[in-house]
Amino acid sequence: MPVAIGQDIAQAVAILKRGGLVAFPTETVYGLGADASNADALKRLFAAKGRPSNHPVIVHLADTTQLKHWSSEVTPLAQKLAEKFWPGPLTLILRRTATVSDLVTGGQDSIGLRVPSHPLAQALLRAFGGGIAAPSANRFGRVSTTTAQHVAEELGERVDCVLDGGASTIGIESSIVDARGEYPVLLRPGHISVKEIEAAAGAAIQATRADAPRVSGALAAHYAPATALLLLESDLLLELAATLTREGKRVAVLARSAMQPLLPGLTWVAAPADAAAYAHDLYANLRLLDGTGCDAILVEQPPLQAEWAAVNDRLMRAAAGTRK
Repeated sequence: MPVAIGQDIAQAVAILKRGGLVAFPTETVYGLGADASNADALKRLFAAKGRPSNHPVIVHLADTTQLKHWSSEVTPLAQKLAEKFWPGPLTLILRRTATVSDLVTGGQDSIGLRVPSHPLAQALLRAFGGGIAAPSANRFGRVSTTTAQHVAEELGERVDCVLDGGASTIGIESSIVDARGEYPVLLRPGHISVKEIEAAAGAAIQATRADAPRVSGALAAHYAPATALLLLESDLLLELAATLTREGKRVAVLARSAMQPLLPGLTWVAAPADAAAYAHDLYANLRLLDGTGCDAILVEQPPLQAEWAAVNDRLMRAAAGTRK
């Protein structure tokens, strides 16, 4: 039986309250939601994703009034960042309260919290009235989902319903900032730039320490298609594409140029030129290329400037995580 896709908030809330799983849109990617206060629901969430039990999940809140239930200390730094970027694509790492489940935190003394801006996510959170644990709505380590149809294809009957809010407007996961101290520490790059975070914090971002908390999406291998993905400079990409197609292999390319070489067995997708648009389309493009039945996905290396940090982070982890 296919998963139900729609916009019935009341149905979604009822599912969450009885311990079920609801996928819902955020401005970044789609999340797979469970009641963050229900241990059985959290266990079902981990099982549905195939997610390791020590890998923390982000708790989504409707607004900052619920912070004290989840965090034992909302630092001045966290207050500044929340005032500037919430609702929005920022996750704050704070100290947890004693009542928070170890399933949420991965057994750590910290917790990731976010207030999403997507109107459907906001409607769901306000109607539910509590925190919703919501990692990306895909199997663990795979390409994130940015449409309701992606979720249905990825998870099927593992999820009880999917709220359809259209394509995610940003298309790449939130920036994660450790805000437990006086200075911000960027644990995962996202849509919000380093300069924006530093301006809001009034302090420079500090280097990540060896004892930094584990956070979502920060494993070396992540965001990966099933097909082998290679991240290459333009000249090397064209050379390898020619070699593989001569060998009779089918090759899919995510390129920076619309100038497609005349090679047999080649699928060519020209990515947007600017970083934000590239990020918006990234997961949809990877899913498209992965679905062509190709033998390899070749991705042309994006620029290494600061505005491309989140895209390059995801592509490096995707290249490390392919299975074939």
